[in-house]
Amino acid sequence: MVRKKEPILFVVNPISGKGRKEQISEKVEKTLELGRFDPYIVYTRAPGDATTIAQTHFNQGIKKVIAVGGDGTVNEVARALVNSAAIFGIVPLGSGNGLARHLHIPLDVSKALGLINRDRIVMVDYGMMNETPFFCTAGVGFDALIGNKFAQMEGRGFTNYVKTSIREFFSYEPQLYTFHDGGYAIEKKAFLITVANASQYGNNAYIAPEADVSDGMLDVTLISPFPKYLSPSIGLKLFNRKLGRSSFVEMFRVRHFSIERSAPGYVHFDGEPAMMGEKLTFKVKHMGLNVLIP
Repeated sequence: MVRKKEPILFVVNPISGKGRKEQISEKVEKTLELGRFDPYIVYTRAPGDATTIAQTHFNQGIKKVIAVGGDGTVNEVARALVNSAAIFGIVPLGSGNGLARHLHIPLDVSKALGLINRDRIVMVDYGMMNETPFFCTAGVGFDALIGNKFAQMEGRGFTNYVKTSIREFFSYEPQLYTFHDGGYAIEKKAFLITVANASQYGNNAYIAPEADVSDGMLDVTLISPFPKYLSPSIGLKLFNRKLGRSSFVEMFRVRHFSIERSAPGYVHFDGEPAMMGEKLTFKVKHMGLNVLIP
């Protein structure tokens, strides 16, 4: 009797990060165990396509779905699969690849595809910001502003991200926020507030070095306004996992909390910008996604 092959969907964002996405089909053919799997490759054409594609094919019976792209593509595909029997994988081809790096998924396409053949699966948490899922980081402040500026650029990549950050840094004004956790309320000015499920933004920039995607908690990093001459020191700490040693940085863990600000503004979830209102509510969904890992 001939064994029926397992269908597997690859959702490819053709404009994410760098690299030639047209080679994906060839690499899938070379790397995937085609005696076991029957691959389907679908390319996105617009924001939001990845969610629709993943949801449609999952409803049609495909249980393994692979996001091929950056953190935005990862977010769009994964949000279609949470709290289900679906198995999610990542072939990281973005500018930052935060979740892939946290999970130690290889940045080499062929090696990342090879994980599918091993079929090692873990369950991980995800976060919610005003009912919008995020899997790596979300937040407000300077990084949300940069996420919006970066999304408007024609060129992507880490170098352009750094250039945008430097250009905006000197004119950015920290905002006042009110934190609500249970019955407590604290008002504080912040340069940025990041709520992390995973440890880094991407490119090994560790905004929450101790974050664990399976601990049922969200790691919050608050950076207070700091003298601009200290920016190189704080930047260095961000990349060497020592950000928490700065006197301008507070880190704590929560399952849920909320932030209020004076007016609607930009937020980011997994690096993608959005506009949201004055109140932002965060919560963790424990063990809500099945992921292929090394």
